[in-house]
Amino acid sequence: MQEGSITIIGGGLAGCEAAWQSAQRGVPVLLYEMKPHRFSPAHENGNLAELVCSNSLRAARVDSAVGLLKEEMRRLGSLIIQAADATNVPAGSALAVDRSRFAAWISARIENHPAIQVLRQEVQILPAADEHSPLIIAAGPLATPELANELARITGSEHLAFYDAIAPIVAAESLDMDIVFRKSRWDEDTPGDYLNCPLNKEAYLRFVAALISADKVPLKSFEEARYFEGCLPIEVMAQRGPDTLRYGPLKPVGLAHPESGERFYAVIQLRAENKEQSAYNLVGFQTKLTYGEQKRIFRTIPGLEQAEFLRLGSIHRNTFLCAPAVLRNDLSLQKAPHIYIAGQLAGVEGYVESAAAGLLAGIHASRKVLGLPLSQPPAESAHAALLRHLSQSDPAHFQPSNINFSLFAPLQGRIPKKQRAALRAEAALSAIELWRQSLQSL
Repeated sequence: MQEGSITIIGGGLAGCEAAWQSAQRGVPVLLYEMKPHRFSPAHENGNLAELVCSNSLRAARVDSAVGLLKEEMRRLGSLIIQAADATNVPAGSALAVDRSRFAAWISARIENHPAIQVLRQEVQILPAADEHSPLIIAAGPLATPELANELARITGSEHLAFYDAIAPIVAAESLDMDIVFRKSRWDEDTPGDYLNCPLNKEAYLRFVAALISADKVPLKSFEEARYFEGCLPIEVMAQRGPDTLRYGPLKPVGLAHPESGERFYAVIQLRAENKEQSAYNLVGFQTKLTYGEQKRIFRTIPGLEQAEFLRLGSIHRNTFLCAPAVLRNDLSLQKAPHIYIAGQLAGVEGYVESAAAGLLAGIHASRKVLGLPLSQPPAESAHAALLRHLSQSDPAHFQPSNINFSLFAPLQGRIPKKQRAALRAEAALSAIELWRQSLQSL
């Protein structure tokens, strides 16, 4: 490692974005990419920044959380968003790309940048890092076992997960509180920390039948239908018998109605996702149901008929760190502050979010090399919302997340629902522009 340079492991979206941000600031970069000598189970060609699962980078509108994140990245000079804009294909209100052209476009700019050296070699032992020569690990959610072992060695194996089980999140204001009641199991003395959706026998059996017959997301070529017993998809539990769910995540014991004393056949619990309690997680609802089926079936639950889904559920293979337990708010490791984690390894979900984490890691690491002070994205921004999720979530319940408005700082005052997204976008983009100027002024 050359002093005054940055080493990056992984040539996916996050690694390429981190390399670009560093090189554009005049910091030399050594980028390791193991392809074509070794491929992950999901990759097929030797290009950098290969999109595996989809050609869509999701909504383009700035009044959506991911659309706002993309626009912030665009204004910050993101290589990934430049590539997406240059290789886009018609996709209605979404930003979609030609996958082959997208990867080739990025590969050409990375490999031809005078400050970036691409080394086609696998890294199994982490190189040394210090404040003059930091390291960014952006190996992706399918990191090799050897690299995962290195991460476990540095952070502690208990902070490294290999299986991503994500439950849906709903907006609190969309719940029918005439039906939903607040109560923690067996707690008779306090209002309780959980919201509860009660089901009678008929509603429960209909719900189970719907889960069993629903359309599921097919397994990808690199996935196996092998799940940990502790995080089974809810539809898999339903298939094990009609009573499996009511003796598992939907068990009603200790959850009699706090006012009427009524007992229920089954109860679905919701746990607050943020301090403001504006968003709630459906406990135990990790799932392989398609997004459309999730919305249809979960809105049959009493109290969720009008639910606004801020995030939908999924379950898949994904190596990631328990970010709030091991990362600083600049994406560096608490135990090794000269090592940065970017992309899905850091605990974000999705292509855009991974690239955004790479952008932030590249900015922070390059400023460290240049002897400049830490400069965080403004609190109003989508980038800050991602960092807030990674640094301030409860470690005991941490799961990777897509960007969504529940991660943002709460708006001040009573603002009509239809105006909130536009106001968030306006405030975020104004603040990002000032931040961009401040980064360039030093």
